Amino acid sequence: MMERASIMFPSRNSITFSRRLAAIALAATLAGCSLNPFTNDDPVSHASVSRSGTLQSSSAAERSANTVRSRAVPSAPVAQRVSRSVPLAAGHPDEYTVREGDTLWDIAATFLKDPWYWPEVWYVNPQIENPHLIYPGDVLALVTIDGQQRITNIRASTYRLSPQARITPIDEAIASIPYETIVAFLSKGLVLEKSQVDELAYILSIRDDHMMAAAGNDIYIRGGNPAAIGTRYSIVHVGDELVDPDDGKTIGYQGLYVGKGTLTRGGDPATVSLTDTSREALRGDRLMPETVDIPLNFFPKAPDYDIDGRIISVLDGVTLIGQYQVVVINRGERDGLAPGDVLTVFQTGDVVRDRYASGSFLGKSSLSGGEKIRLPDEEAGTVMIFKLYDRIGYGLVMEAYGDIHVLDAVRNPN
Repeated sequence: MMERASIMFPSRNSITFSRRLAAIALAATLAGCSLNPFTNDDPVSHASVSRSGTLQSSSAAERSANTVRSRAVPSAPVAQRVSRSVPLAAGHPDEYTVREGDTLWDIAATFLKDPWYWPEVWYVNPQIENPHLIYPGDVLALVTIDGQQRITNIRASTYRLSPQARITPIDEAIASIPYETIVAFLSKGLVLEKSQVDELAYILSIRDDHMMAAAGNDIYIRGGNPAAIGTRYSIVHVGDELVDPDDGKTIGYQGLYVGKGTLTRGGDPATVSLTDTSREALRGDRLMPETVDIPLNFFPKAPDYDIDGRIISVLDGVTLIGQYQVVVINRGERDGLAPGDVLTVFQTGDVVRDRYASGSFLGKSSLSGGEKIRLPDEEAGTVMIFKLYDRIGYGLVMEAYGDIHVLDAVRNPN
């Protein structure tokens, strides 16, 4: 089953055992070819390589928002895409040999102007073993199938023929995105949704009546869901409020990572031994069980609903946001977002004064005053959503071709 998973993770000698377990757990969840939008394509034995500049999108673009668990009244659905050309990247190759370290996003950007159209043009070659996986050494090409241009695997790497390699196909398959970039976020947290805070266990007291705790200390906790002895927790300090700039309501809190601990005794209160800390643990700090909590599907696509939100936070609190950084937006499941949805980031236009409107034809400007004019928002990058709550979405910056800041807008790609 795991050999047919759609999203896998590449292996490196430095990959930790826990990351392998995470990849295996994800692969087991993803097993099966139903995630591939082209499983119903008719097999072809001979495909012709095309050099034209566009690809015809298929009906696979139509996806429902049935992954949304709960939703208030979302914005109106985006108009259904009709079959039309998908622009290719400038200087695209006709063939590409997959290299170790590639991601599906990187490969898609090699062929396509907009990488999130990859699922619409990918064709599963039934003659290739494990056609839903891509390995280093595979050769991908633009081909024409039933009058439509697609990208497919035309020559499998020798890796697929190795009996030893087939034992652990998960470790070598190409990932959709750089998984390691979100591992820290998934284990340490970034933002706590308002409703989430009340559901988490908290530090009631510290053994020996200490005012604060560090690695090697025991803490007593209450609340949260019952857990087995040995459960590992991330300890998070509840920081500043996060306010939705659209309605002024508090939708979450900054989560400041404190450290890790292990449940050593159950009960009420229960005991957790701190194993690693980067700052002092205090009474009232929250505990998040460490789980393999990643989305089921990273097929990139435009959202099914119109999204118009803002970036409200960024991991590590940097001023300028760049590629592969995690951002938080003020839109979530209730707005119709789903894992894999791609959004365009727009720099918020500055407000300037027009001191020339009433000036002379010589271009003399007014020395004071002038009408306030907001400059247009400018595209600055691309974000792919990978984790959602009701009112909050977490995204990975896939492309940054301009300065990105907190409060910049995120909207459906054009």
